[in-house]
Amino acid sequence: MIRRQAQARSELALTLLKQHILFDLDDTLVYCNKYFNLVLGEFFENMQQWFDGHALTTQQIREKQLEIDVTGVNKVGFASHHFPQSLIDTYRYFSKKYARVTSTKEETYLSKLGMSVYTQEVEPYPHMVETLEELKSAGHSLYLYTGGETVIQQRKIDQMKLSIYFDDRIYIRQHKNIEALEGILSKGPFDRRATWMIGNSLRTDIMPAVNAGIHSIYIKQPNEWQYNIVELQPNPETSMYTITALEEVPKVIHEDIEQKQQKRTLG
Repeated sequence: MIRRQAQARSELALTLLKQHILFDLDDTLVYCNKYFNLVLGEFFENMQQWFDGHALTTQQIREKQLEIDVTGVNKVGFASHHFPQSLIDTYRYFSKKYARVTSTKEETYLSKLGMSVYTQEVEPYPHMVETLEELKSAGHSLYLYTGGETVIQQRKIDQMKLSIYFDDRIYIRQHKNIEALEGILSKGPFDRRATWMIGNSLRTDIMPAVNAGIHSIYIKQPNEWQYNIVELQPNPETSMYTITALEEVPKVIHEDIEQKQQKRTLG
């Protein structure tokens, strides 16, 4: 009996050494929000030119577009048509408010402007390759879990050659929420005691992880998209860390493993 218990503890320790690590894609491994911000900057400039004489401020336009954007994401998820539509809907809102006649030409321009964010050249975050290499070399299983449309997200994955690290362990979901993560975890080879979610969104990455009973690392970004910001209640059964750079991920995970090993040894 004692031998079997010791063997079981040993097997558990070995299981927990190897981690299952899910990575978000946009603004975790590759840049995304900066392209949206560039497009929004151009949108604000055009709106102020079109509504010249109405004292329409950038802040007013920004607040209305954000309101429309967040409402839409809650309904349709990360559908590509939604962002350009949020620009058009903002334009229509102020056109109605100031009794300005809308223009098909201007709306077509806004549609093309909004869609242009999805054709930008993909740029990795600093130390993306080194971080993934270190975790892969340490024997951990890496997974990619991203929100959006398959064609758009797969283009980024292919350009960055991320299948080298994730192989077929890639999950693309239009709605990235608690239900989506739970579906992945319940059908995959995940031991929740040794599973992590790494991402930049409290709403779509960290909150679902906390609810699912897995560990998480929040990569805090400057000028975070308002949609991503939510209040969290920590789960005492899981580890949750906040960092500011992708390259910190391996150290955080390995130190967490060491701390848990020490506790098991002392216990």
